[in-house]
Amino acid sequence: QVQLVESGGGLVQAGGSLRLSCAASGNIFSINTRGWYRQAPGKQRELVAAIITGGSTNYADSVKGRFTISRNYAKNTVYLQMNSLKPEDTAVYYCAASRMTRLWLRESEYDYWGQGTQVTVSS
Repeated sequence: QVQLVESGGGLVQAGGSLRLSCAASGNIFSINTRGWYRQAPGKQRELVAAIITGGSTNYADSVKGRFTISRNYAKNTVYLQMNSLKPEDTAVYYCAASRMTRLWLRESEYDYWGQGTQVTVSS
């Protein structure tokens, strides 16, 4: 089993920045892909960014050039640096982990999920 705990959400003005963290514990050696999802009110959950063992990353078109996913192996933590935030980035952000190794996994292919952290961007 793997436990994921997110932190770093909050309220920020448009154009501002936030950094989300996702700390993993448990059987972390089984994890090969880490991802960040978000779900806005009334919308489906969508993949924002992913990183696989080796460091390759991928991003949703809506956040390319503004968000950066990174991984600290020593701390078993994945980060999502969010810059130039827009009101449409408002959502609950979830971190996820998978035993599979692929940048674009389906939601059902992620094995573990965090509890979510709220990000609100005011205009």
